[in-house]
Amino acid sequence: MSRMVQCVVLNEESEGLDAPPHPGALGERIYANVSKAGWQQWLERLTAIINENGLSTADPNSVELIEKHMLGFFFKEGDYGDLPAGFRSGAKK
Repeated sequence: MSRMVQCVVLNEESEGLDAPPHPGALGERIYANVSKAGWQQWLERLTAIINENGLSTADPNSVELIEKHMLGFFFKEGDYGDLPAGFRSGAKK
């Protein structure tokens, strides 16, 4: 049976992640509170954040900014987590 979590992204019980997706306490917190589907939504947001801000996951300053976005996206903490200012998706309306 799959591990279930009360997902903070979906606001419902859903299948949990198989392992912490990020190191340290933040990864453990995400593991305990975010579902696989919620994590997938984060990955889509992360792509936009990296592309719009020219970030590199190899740069410690970029990782610090990404973690601020994670806290905002998942837990509504801080001033980060929204799509980058002026971001436009590739979808046509």
